[in-house]
Amino acid sequence: MDYKNAGVDIEAGYRSVELMKEHVKATMRPEVLGGLGGFSGAFSMSAFKNMEKPTLVSGTDGVGTKLKLAFLLDQHDTVGIDCVAMCVNDIACAGGEPLFFLDYIACGKNYPEKIATIVSGVAEGCKQAGAALIGGETAEMPGFYPEDEYDLAGFAVGIVDEKNLITGADIRPGDTLIGIASSGVHSNGFSLVRKVFRMKEEVLRTYYDSLDCTLGEALIRPTKIYVKALRSVKKAGVTIKGCSHITGGGFYENIPRMLPEGVRAVVRKDSYPVLPIFRMLQTEGNIAEDMMYNTYNMGLGMVLAVDPADVKKAMEAIREAGETPYEVGTVESGEKGVILC
Repeated sequence: MDYKNAGVDIEAGYRSVELMKEHVKATMRPEVLGGLGGFSGAFSMSAFKNMEKPTLVSGTDGVGTKLKLAFLLDQHDTVGIDCVAMCVNDIACAGGEPLFFLDYIACGKNYPEKIATIVSGVAEGCKQAGAALIGGETAEMPGFYPEDEYDLAGFAVGIVDEKNLITGADIRPGDTLIGIASSGVHSNGFSLVRKVFRMKEEVLRTYYDSLDCTLGEALIRPTKIYVKALRSVKKAGVTIKGCSHITGGGFYENIPRMLPEGVRAVVRKDSYPVLPIFRMLQTEGNIAEDMMYNTYNMGLGMVLAVDPADVKKAMEAIREAGETPYEVGTVESGEKGVILC
């Protein structure tokens, strides 16, 4: 009896590391010390010594049951982007610059090519965010996960000068809300998605004119990474007073998280186009509109609060970063919360 007979293939683990090295290398930053394969990842802080009060910000998350879609479609090259996005977008919401990322993959059986494909997506997400992929773990867990399934989670660390932290404390009545377009469902609400649509390959491979793609393509489309857009706004000299990453809990849970007491956000539902996948999901599932806005991003992955005088400059900066902004509402006095009208 040996470890391989027990279901853990050490040689496959070595092979996975070799296959992923090329992807990891493409994410390196000058501050990374050492290479892949050490017991820990080292990152120099010397580049940030001129900050008045350098402050670390962090985020951790996973991809959730969207992975079930990847299993059915046998498509594993985008879920890594989702994993990175869920972490670095939260860091960006605080005004932070993502520095490095670590991933964790747990699987029933280590198929080296599949693991390398997953990591290629993680590396692509890191490149989009400007973060280095400095380490990770692949755990082969036979008997815990089915052989063809895996879980994927990650952890990111960023930095910001304390004076530049985005806290929402300075949001005032009259401020403008800017929404940045999402790419689709992103990585939240897939337990409901899987109840609405039959998770069969023939269903997911069906093309819909309204989606301009197959259902599977619309659903698996990776989460937008907004780091460059927020960086562009900052470089344009605009102060982002508040920032909300629209994830699980939709508008109702996430937008109030950036607000101080005594103000509320008013969002105009007709101020931007709701993506067709959400209309289809609502109709097919007979889901109440309030529940849709309480579960999904509905086409806006990030919402910013800025001074009205900065709206034009902020929206131009977002466009320059390749994203699509909309002026979606305002801030007014009232009980902390959000009103959709």
